[in-house]
Amino acid sequence: MRIHRSLPARPGIDDVEAALILIRNADTEEQSKTDVISRQKRRKYIPEELFNVLIEMQKHFVQFQTKEQKRDAVKLLELEHYHQLFDEMIQRASKCCVPSNSSNNVNNNVNNNVINNTQSTASNSSSSLPSTNSASFSGANLDQSTPSSMSVSTASTSRLSFDKESIKRSDLVTRDDSYVKNSKSTFYGGSIGGGGLRLDEFSTPRIKDSSLKPAVSSGADGEKLSLIKLASLIEVSSKKGTKDLNLGNKLMDQIEWLPDSIGKLTSLITLDLSENGLVVLPSSIGNLSSLTKLDLHSNKILELPESIGDLVNLICLDLHDNVLTSLPASLGRLSRLQELDLSSNSLLFLPDSIGSLVSLQKLNIETNDIEEIPHSIGHCLSLKELLADYNKLKALPEAVGRINSLQRLSVRYNNIGRLPTTMSSLKSIQQLDVSFNELESVPESLCFATTLTKLDISNNFADLASLPRSIGNLELLEELDMCNNQIRVLPDSFRMLSKLRVLKVEGNPLELPPRNVIDQGAQAVVGYMSELYEKKDSKVPSLKNKKSWTRFFKFSRSNKRNCRDHYAAA
Repeated sequence: MRIHRSLPARPGIDDVEAALILIRNADTEEQSKTDVISRQKRRKYIPEELFNVLIEMQKHFVQFQTKEQKRDAVKLLELEHYHQLFDEMIQRASKCCVPSNSSNNVNNNVNNNVINNTQSTASNSSSSLPSTNSASFSGANLDQSTPSSMSVSTASTSRLSFDKESIKRSDLVTRDDSYVKNSKSTFYGGSIGGGGLRLDEFSTPRIKDSSLKPAVSSGADGEKLSLIKLASLIEVSSKKGTKDLNLGNKLMDQIEWLPDSIGKLTSLITLDLSENGLVVLPSSIGNLSSLTKLDLHSNKILELPESIGDLVNLICLDLHDNVLTSLPASLGRLSRLQELDLSSNSLLFLPDSIGSLVSLQKLNIETNDIEEIPHSIGHCLSLKELLADYNKLKALPEAVGRINSLQRLSVRYNNIGRLPTTMSSLKSIQQLDVSFNELESVPESLCFATTLTKLDISNNFADLASLPRSIGNLELLEELDMCNNQIRVLPDSFRMLSKLRVLKVEGNPLELPPRNVIDQGAQAVVGYMSELYEKKDSKVPSLKNKKSWTRFFKFSRSNKRNCRDHYAAA
């Protein structure tokens, strides 16, 4: 028993199961990477031998990574193997140590405890444990030459008694010696057969059952999780029915993938895996059918599995700051998704299935390489915010005008030359930012989007030379930024912008209104344009009268000529 207790703590059943899953996943990942390496093609200018060396080195490096990933799991399974081996030896030894008939019950207790505890883990680990000959552990072998070497006086042995009813559950601190408690009897001589096995070693076991240890930490104490600890945490969380799991910035840097056992967490509602080094997600993540929030930002994810579309209850999906180049079509199955953040990736396009996200309210695709937004975006009838800054857009689809719910549209830093004519249909639009583009004009139709409160058309430089004549229709407009364009004159209807509070016109060759008026603020400009219009309007009647007398005079003279010609003909 002393030798047995000198082993490290026995792994829990969850830990053993996690280790088996981790090893299987590591082997699968190794095979996948090896296949990718094998499919590489040599370029013409690279010597064949040099290419072969590169391939071999890449494969060996993958093997090295896999061994490192499996190291802790293999060590844990080896430890479990030795615990099983020692269980069998203790069972054999127990038959020799309690010869008295009066202690048969204790002997049966010992055997049952060892057998039950061995069976509880053997089914999970025996299939992958290395075979080891028990004879190799010489320190565990008993002297079998003569029975007298372990002889104990009958009187002394009879004094070693156990009160079954007095054993409490709290005393069962180890899986191997759960039958041991503080004995009330004395042990004359303090040892058994002079072998050095003292009674105090039974009463003070040094190793506690791992099942009584606190649950695996999720890294809240600052310590990052290894793969084996992550796998164990998943097993424990699965059995507890955990609903919220925060692993943000808590995985070791070398962890690039998740065990497929992540799919067991079917009770999860929120999962945070942000700020780690994940490269790929297992397809089993689609089993998290209760998930409403998934945070994967700031990883190195290259692609999403098709099974992502199985997260039918997902409301919020954050994928910003990864290296995605495309999205699976199955994303369109997320019919309850309300927030989707795809910013700071390497996306070249959006799938047409994006239009199936009928509950989507906020779409962020900033900082990608997208050249075109699909027309299907017009089917996202719940969309309130569309953020597409820092892309390569050349135009917006006309279908944007169908999104009556749209409140904020931002397409800064693109190559947009014109806005769609359907902008007038945006009945809820409040903020529009088309700065740093190549706009040549602002369509008159935009001025019928009368809910607009903030408009930014700045920094279109030499392309934008005028404002729409009917800009005055935007009576709710509070902020207008038109800096760094080629606008010279404000239109007459500008006087109708009675709620304008912020006006930025720097970098324009403005002639009307004059600079001194502009410096007084937005309302001063509105007032000036109003006065100017009134002055113009007062001159209009006299001009109209003059034109009417001239027309009458011309008409009279022509009438006279026509009458005279008609009379002469008669």
